[in-house]
Amino acid sequence: MPSNQESLQNLLKIGQLKAEPPSQSEFNGLVKAATNRLRDAENPANSADSRFTLSYDAAHSLALAALRWHGYRTENRYMVFQALPHTLSFSTPRWRFLDDCHRRRNIVLYDGDLIEDEPLIEELIVVTRELLAAVGRLGPVPSS
Repeated sequence: MPSNQESLQNLLKIGQLKAEPPSQSEFNGLVKAATNRLRDAENPANSADSRFTLSYDAAHSLALAALRWHGYRTENRYMVFQALPHTLSFSTPRWRFLDDCHRRRNIVLYDGDLIEDEPLIEELIVVTRELLAAVGRLGPVPSS
């Protein structure tokens, strides 16, 4: 079984990722934005639709921060979630849940449907908190 780094290198070879040196300031900005969005998503005064979008955006920022920490970037939004087993050792059910939320986010964005599913939103918030904790364990961005 390939290591996480080998798996990321394989994604690079097939064009799903691009190598780019990580930046501590970019990483910090992504984590801060995610933290702010997660706090707003947890506010029950916000509409369910807003809470879904905020928690999805927070999860995406954190998954991107993890990818950037490892020195990669992607042009495909969904790849940040599919790379989670290799960037944060996230379990298959967890990253697939986020991938499903990505699909639902596209429906909201492009078809105008609203998300009123409170159990889904609550689970997304829980998974996003898990992402925040995992990203926090990465520590400072490695120097090149």
